[in-house]
Amino acid sequence: MRLSAPTQAIFIVALLLAVLAIIGQLVPTVPYVSAYKFWLAIAAYAVLAAGCMFKGM
Repeated sequence: MRLSAPTQAIFIVALLLAVLAIIGQLVPTVPYVSAYKFWLAIAAYAVLAAGCMFKGM
């Protein structure tokens, strides 16, 4: 399996999801983000991994 660098759009989406997860951890008063911070972090990793595994994504 050959890995490729993710496109800039995929990287930014993964970065935004990761930042939301960090905000959810540090600021517990944000209702939706605080409740799903773990899943936001998992989604950020999955998006980034998919962007590396599939060519042109």
